[in-house]
Amino acid sequence: MNNAVNDGVWSGSWVAERLGVQLVGDDELTQMLGLALRRNPKRAHLLVSNVLGKHVPQSPSVVYGAGFALGRRVRELLGDEEAGAAVVLGYAETATGLGHSVADGVGSGTYLHSTRRPVAGVARAGGFEESHSHATSHLLLPEDPALLAGDGPLVLVDDEFSTGNTVLNTVRDLHARYPRRRYVVVALVDMRSAADASRLADFAREIGARVDLVTAASGTVRLPEGVLEKGQALVARYEAESAVEGESSSAGASGLVAQFPAPLKAGVEVADPQGARGTARSTPTGPHPAHEPTHPHITRIDLHWPPGLPDGGRHGFTPTHRKRLEAALPAMTARLAEALPADARRVHVLGFEELMYAPLRLARELEQVAEGVEVRYSTTTRSPVLAVDDPGYAIRTRLAFPAHDDPADGPGERYAYNVAGAGFDAVVAVVDSTADTDELHAPEGLLAQLAEHTPHVLLAVVPSYVPGPQALPERPPMLPEPLRGPAFSSYAPEEVGWLLQDLSDVTLEAPTEEREEAIQSGGAHYAESLPVEYQPSEQYQELFHTALEESSARLAQAVGAVTELVLAERSPRPVLVSLARAGTPVGVLMRRWAQFRHDLDLPHYAVSIVRGRGIDANALRWLAAHHDPRDVVFVDGWTGKGAITRELTAAIREFEASDGITGFDPEIAVLADPGSCVRTYGTREDYLIPSACLNSTVSGLISRTVLRSDLVGPHDYHGAKFYRELAGADVSVAFLDAVAARFPEVVDAVDATAKELLSADRAPTWEGWAAVERISEEYGIHDVNLVKPGVGETTRVLLRRVPWKILARAGAGADLDHVRLLAEQRGVPVEEVAELPYTCVGLIHPKYTRGATGADGRAVNL
Repeated sequence: MNNAVNDGVWSGSWVAERLGVQLVGDDELTQMLGLALRRNPKRAHLLVSNVLGKHVPQSPSVVYGAGFALGRRVRELLGDEEAGAAVVLGYAETATGLGHSVADGVGSGTYLHSTRRPVAGVARAGGFEESHSHATSHLLLPEDPALLAGDGPLVLVDDEFSTGNTVLNTVRDLHARYPRRRYVVVALVDMRSAADASRLADFAREIGARVDLVTAASGTVRLPEGVLEKGQALVARYEAESAVEGESSSAGASGLVAQFPAPLKAGVEVADPQGARGTARSTPTGPHPAHEPTHPHITRIDLHWPPGLPDGGRHGFTPTHRKRLEAALPAMTARLAEALPADARRVHVLGFEELMYAPLRLARELEQVAEGVEVRYSTTTRSPVLAVDDPGYAIRTRLAFPAHDDPADGPGERYAYNVAGAGFDAVVAVVDSTADTDELHAPEGLLAQLAEHTPHVLLAVVPSYVPGPQALPERPPMLPEPLRGPAFSSYAPEEVGWLLQDLSDVTLEAPTEEREEAIQSGGAHYAESLPVEYQPSEQYQELFHTALEESSARLAQAVGAVTELVLAERSPRPVLVSLARAGTPVGVLMRRWAQFRHDLDLPHYAVSIVRGRGIDANALRWLAAHHDPRDVVFVDGWTGKGAITRELTAAIREFEASDGITGFDPEIAVLADPGSCVRTYGTREDYLIPSACLNSTVSGLISRTVLRSDLVGPHDYHGAKFYRELAGADVSVAFLDAVAARFPEVVDAVDATAKELLSADRAPTWEGWAAVERISEEYGIHDVNLVKPGVGETTRVLLRRVPWKILARAGAGADLDHVRLLAEQRGVPVEEVAELPYTCVGLIHPKYTRGATGADGRAVNL
């Protein structure tokens, strides 16, 4: 009964004779399809595939080979390049395994299947209706929200095309969200009428996309007038006769097995296929790895499924996932084979609704390694179909049992067809952990039903993959290697690796006034554009060089002190990770000190962190893949009020929750901590760090980092620009060399400072944050984000933002020379304050509009 043609009898002849239904088309059509009846108000007949592995047990090699062959044809149609960019989408529940097999044949694309199981915490990327189905709503729940957003071909896979409505609904929904140039529609059989076929072609022209079709066979179903009513009457008659005769839905012995009970409801007693009575429960019980078998012939198998490997394509299945599964299959199949009884000669592997691919691959592997064993494969289903024990009918027997995965649409019956009475020596039921519930193990459940028809039942549970903290989300296997100079930045390649993407060819600069208006109005985030790079005057450049000459020894001492703290307390071989871009020169100097004093060659990288958006998670993933996160030390230039310190702490906590990767310490090591926000610092004095005086020309000619959705995708690093055209004004290496040249003379001072700091109470007091809050209120600003404390932050206000006024500590000397010059050039008042916890504080214009500056761009007092 496992073939479409048995003893010369086509398995669709019973329906054809009684309803006048005809299959017309390719010669192999009747080899591939049989017919059955179902209770459905939209379509009475059911095309039953002999090669799909859903209703009819079949050789797993035949099932997998049918889908794989279609995938190879798709690859030939698209070519290798387009195939590599393709996404394959299969339809739940019937075509989830077929779509997976097609994706394998395509070879290099990612697979996703629709689902009828909503998953908490996973956002919908689309949905559509299957108009003729008994359960219509399809959800698309990719873990990667950008999965469907590319321009590569979308390959849609279903078991059959009857009218093409499902494909039209899918393309209509997805094309509105994610338009693309090309679609490929794949099916085992194309049974559309000529009118339906032309409708799809018209739709393709309407949306301006190319739609190709790949099928294994084609034909049409000729339906006589009134066939739906006749079919419903036939089903009703057989149901009534079955009820009168008291036939079991699994007996398959009298030539008739037919029952279509109403959907189960919680607490309602129902008759099982053997006449036993029990209670269907709707309360979810979750996975139950410790379930004891309720039948002496039921054995649980631990497959040792690879941790974090998705059980299928519900949330996406990537080429990397495919490689992991291929590598793990032999060992998992060996465990399955070892659990089979020694005398088993006919074994059936039974999948579970949407979980088709994992059991199919296990069954195919078992078929290849188990000598002398005939292996067959099919899955359970939601679809209610009349069972008739006749060689001319495709569904000979039916097991009915309560749903056991707490379905979103409530409890109901589920079915396994053509398994009872098939003479299997053993049945291996493969379910996901969501479905390993009390209902599965109940006296009326699937396992007990199977045990009535085979001497051995084995249960294999595959962990249900849930994106988020419960499972490691899959990311692209190879994030790009760090960018290095001279291709990106003017630093030597060994000095720093930039975990950024190069946006040098993108115009990102906007006038400062326009940026400020957009930022303060909420219309744009500051990281979505760049200020026009400030070009210092000759007088300003002289100030920089004078400040560098006068402060280089003090800087060298602070560099040495903070590096010694890191080596003593954080890690003997730290991985320095600078927060681009202000932290980058400091990270390079710390690396140079470690090399100078300890002969250590420390790795050093620069990553992006954006206030309000967090740290670049892809950069963290790269770091975790190449280094122990416990060795990573984040480096910045200085603290102001501590906003970035708080931002990094929150971002690391969020990253641990999303990726399950722990070990990163959010404590920042800084050269100067005037805000008292961190424990690891070289000094807490607020003095001029010359690298704060300039922008890219003291930071390797790299811009501030950029995070904008149209430029930075979910698997991209944040971006930045390399200003090669400013090479003539670049002092980046000169700054590093000037400070490093003072290392030998500050060794003793560094040792003394480090000793003092190591024994001191360095707990952050957050004095800076308190001062900023006080200033914000005293000056009527009422927004701490517009108050920038410290020499470094004040300089940034003057270089990048629209300043309102500068507060300077009374008596501050040469450290503020460059601030005073910039303020004079921009027409910004400098107000001396007697008791200021910082050397200076920059106030951004609190009520900025275009009219808040004069025609010459000079600030206007409120």
